[in-house]
Amino acid sequence: MPTTALRVSALAPVGATLLRWSLGVLFLVHGLTKLLVFTPAGTAAYFQSLGLPGALGYVALVLELTLAAALLLGVYARWVGLLGVPLLLGTIVSVHGANGFSFANAGGGWEYPAFWALALLVLFCIGDGKWTLASR
Repeated sequence: MPTTALRVSALAPVGATLLRWSLGVLFLVHGLTKLLVFTPAGTAAYFQSLGLPGALGYVALVLELTLAAALLLGVYARWVGLLGVPLLLGTIVSVHGANGFSFANAGGGWEYPAFWALALLVLFCIGDGKWTLASR
């Protein structure tokens, strides 16, 4: 039994790294979509159509790309990742919560952003993993 426990413990940092990279890729895709597909002005207009300040669209875009870089490079990722939790909870309150639980619902339900926020909290609890530029 001790040998098995040692192997599992040795893999924990690798698992944390895979979680960190996965979360980073998700933020990168979302941020680049806002930047390159919708454009910053289009993103701001969408936020306004939801009754939110347009400037919040720019903030979300910058935050998503910043989170992506920190998570992918491992720059204090567990701490920086916490900034994504209120962002994702905000999407539940402002957009997805009214669409029900399932993300397959029209307009996307709240299950995906809730799981994403939870995964960021898990990363905070377990640490940055391996292959980081700056970690604590």
